[in-house]
Amino acid sequence: MAATPFRVGFLLFPDITQLDMTGPYEVLTKLPGAEVHLVWKNREAVRAAGGMQIVPTIIYADCPQLDLVCVPGGAGMNALLEDEETLSFLRRQAAGARYVTSVCTGSLVLGAAGLLQGKRAATHWMSMDMLKAFGAIPVSERVVVDGNTITGGGVTAGIDFGLTVAAEVAGPEAAKAIQLGIEYDPQPPFDAGSPTGAGAALTEMVTQAAASRQAERAAAVARAAARLAKPAA
Repeated sequence: MAATPFRVGFLLFPDITQLDMTGPYEVLTKLPGAEVHLVWKNREAVRAAGGMQIVPTIIYADCPQLDLVCVPGGAGMNALLEDEETLSFLRRQAAGARYVTSVCTGSLVLGAAGLLQGKRAATHWMSMDMLKAFGAIPVSERVVVDGNTITGGGVTAGIDFGLTVAAEVAGPEAAKAIQLGIEYDPQPPFDAGSPTGAGAALTEMVTQAAASRQAERAAAVARAAARLAKPAA
């Protein structure tokens, strides 16, 4: 008898940060029995930030119950904070999923779906305080596990996230074997991957460059949080 597949679904959307998804995708496709879906509203290629075209493999309406649902981040997630079709899909999947997860600012979308209330969660350092609007507890770590909710920090933390999930699902030795196979042995040339290492001047420059996107995100978060707080009619 064939083993039951472990169904993983990564949400796709326009202007996604592809490494938020492709990092953990590289890890989780190597899990024994993994069945990995790229999920979006339609099957048209999605243009990621930087121009990469990614083709969804399944649409919301046809998606089976997932064992793990993951929301990556990227500038395009701002629109998802108020996209009821996407939020409803996530709520439905979360109700039956073994793991409800995100990478980078994808956690804000989980929050907008009402899935992070009282949960410890990570996100990109620039959006960390926004988690509070959804009743989440921001944690500045690469990966945060709170029950069946697993959230990764910014972008490259997606690989750490993927390995954490692999260990949860298949055990530490399986996760270590995947890590060795992909030669994940990070030794960055600079200590500038966090505000602490980068220093105040560089952090300010990067923050100012993203000011417009962050202002739009903060406004969308506030509206999404207000809708969650509004009693159902």
